[in-house]
Amino acid sequence: MTEQGTPQQPGWEARALVTVAAAELLRSLHGDHGPLMFHQSGGCCDGSAPMCYPDGDFIIGDRDVLLGRVDVGAGVPPIPVWISGSQYAAWRHTQLIVDVVPGRGAGFSLEAPTGQRFLTRSRVIPGDLLRELPEPLTGAEIEAGAEPPVAYPPVDPTQVADNACAVPGEN
Repeated sequence: MTEQGTPQQPGWEARALVTVAAAELLRSLHGDHGPLMFHQSGGCCDGSAPMCYPDGDFIIGDRDVLLGRVDVGAGVPPIPVWISGSQYAAWRHTQLIVDVVPGRGAGFSLEAPTGQRFLTRSRVIPGDLLRELPEPLTGAEIEAGAEPPVAYPPVDPTQVADNACAVPGEN
């Protein structure tokens, strides 16, 4: 473990990351909408897409879990990545990597009119590394004043694709 209590293997420092391409779109969306946030959708109308909102437009519940914050650079404030508590219970062993691909975004997500859509790639966190990651904070803990986690910079998807889910149709 490093001094900050995170695993030493590159790419596993956080439970949520964004790709370089997603960071580029997020910088553009920030220019149009100001500070942003993600909430990993649990299904229903928009499947399980990561939904991007102006920060604060999606009400975070006490049991929602802050997977992490991402730093997209260019003076954009760190972007929190949230997931519902029940969905986190099912996905706690995975790292979510927010990426972007051509297509129509979900109706409620800010990228919908851009011709691109966010998607989540996930990869299983190896057991030894999972035990080293700190447990993420809940909405109640953040509301009570807990310090949010360090924000992580974008990643090159080819550097973290060793066991990430591919986009359908890609080889």
